[in-house]
Amino acid sequence: MAESTYAGTTGAELAGTTSPKSLIESDRVEGTAVYGADNSHIGTIKRLMIDKQSGQVAYAVMSFGGFLGLGEDTFTVPWSKLDYDTDLGGYKTDISPDAVKGAPDFYREGDYQWNDREHERRLHDYYGVSPYWGL
Repeated sequence: MAESTYAGTTGAELAGTTSPKSLIESDRVEGTAVYGADNSHIGTIKRLMIDKQSGQVAYAVMSFGGFLGLGEDTFTVPWSKLDYDTDLGGYKTDISPDAVKGAPDFYREGDYQWNDREHERRLHDYYGVSPYWGL
């Protein structure tokens, strides 16, 4: 997946090659559908986690499963695993729902551990992407 700098855009979109709009408001990303490789709806973005110093979107906290907010699970996915698909009107990922459910705990616990780089590194390693902060 292409690494994104701003919510809803890939590097190509920022350069203006595929989209005239290079920025999007965070509240327009929240609630956006996420689709799997087969274009099936697999979840919804609940919130974005943004690095305070760089301003870079680091993670999407997503809800999966459930009905009308009941029985849904919440998982954290590195932002670089999502690409906006204009045809679908949502984000697309190569992550399967089963893979998400097997990911390291990050957001589901009361102690979110957002300041634990080793915990973040395990999440990035699980998804096979480089950490947003570099190595």
